[in-house]
Amino acid sequence: MNNLKKLQALCGGDDFDALLLTGEVNRFYATGIRTSAGVVLLAAGRAGFLTDFRYIEAARERSDGFEVCMTTRDNDYESAARKLIAEWGVRRLGFEESVTTVESHNKWSGAIDVEWAPAQNAIAAQRAVKASWELERMRNALRIAERAYETVLGVLREGMTEREIAAELIYNMLKNGASDTSFAPIVVSGPNSSLPHGEPGGRAVRAGDFLTMDFGCVDGGYCSDITRTVAIGYADDEMRRVYGIVLDAQAAGIKAARAGVKGRVIHEAAARVIEDAGYGEYFGHGFGHGIGIEVHEAYSAHPKEERELPAGAVITAEPGIYLPGRFGVRIEDCVALRGDGCENLTSVSKELRVVG
Repeated sequence: MNNLKKLQALCGGDDFDALLLTGEVNRFYATGIRTSAGVVLLAAGRAGFLTDFRYIEAARERSDGFEVCMTTRDNDYESAARKLIAEWGVRRLGFEESVTTVESHNKWSGAIDVEWAPAQNAIAAQRAVKASWELERMRNALRIAERAYETVLGVLREGMTEREIAAELIYNMLKNGASDTSFAPIVVSGPNSSLPHGEPGGRAVRAGDFLTMDFGCVDGGYCSDITRTVAIGYADDEMRRVYGIVLDAQAAGIKAARAGVKGRVIHEAAARVIEDAGYGEYFGHGFGHGIGIEVHEAYSAHPKEERELPAGAVITAEPGIYLPGRFGVRIEDCVALRGDGCENLTSVSKELRVVG
């Protein structure tokens, strides 16, 4: 399945007649096929997919609704695209300004004589609104990651290193059917868990540690993203108190999350809980970010996000408290926004678990 019609709907208005997609992510969004090389051209009622010998067979078999053209040394991407653009009568061409390098844009604009118009924001807004089949792929990616997490908890023990635990997560996500990880897992323990984006290293987990695991995988081209913090051996009173505050903050943010609400309002609902508990200075990032084909997409639940989030958008819900040199706690789910609230796509338990 693909999102051809959603992108074609952007064409033919005041902004641009057609779209040129050269980036891998938007190319996949349009065609449903992952290729390391290729170009997509879209107009109202027309669609062209240009690719080389390596992908031409797959493109012809799997790209419904596209005119498929194989590029060669004598008919490169610019030449093939120029022919379609002339045939379609395109005068104003939208392009991915946040993806296209200056060098690439100079090459394309030198080869094709049209007016060039930035289109990335319009594309991002379309990608933010997930169809039911896209949500199902994200649910599948979450179920795979959740099964991997439960498996890792079953083997987790004192003395394992952060790097070993990260490797177990990766192995089990791939074993359970993921095509890739969404990102390199963040696995940090003890004092390292106060680093929101710390890298897993050689530190061995020990009794009395918090262990934070932030991980996700790709299924059907769509990402999942989960964070769980567990205690190794035992958790003292302060650890349990901080964990409870983060859990309450996440619940407040999720309660505020619905279509039509500004992203900052969702963030503020969660941040208020942490602030009122006296830990406001230890929560320094946003409540969440958009997620889909990429692990970070529009829109966000960030203190500076003034846009209203649309129905069908999926955002993460990931507040945290990070006490420098001591420990940190983050809990993260993925939620799909609706007009009357949101659906939590994540199902694995958030209660504090003591393992090892």
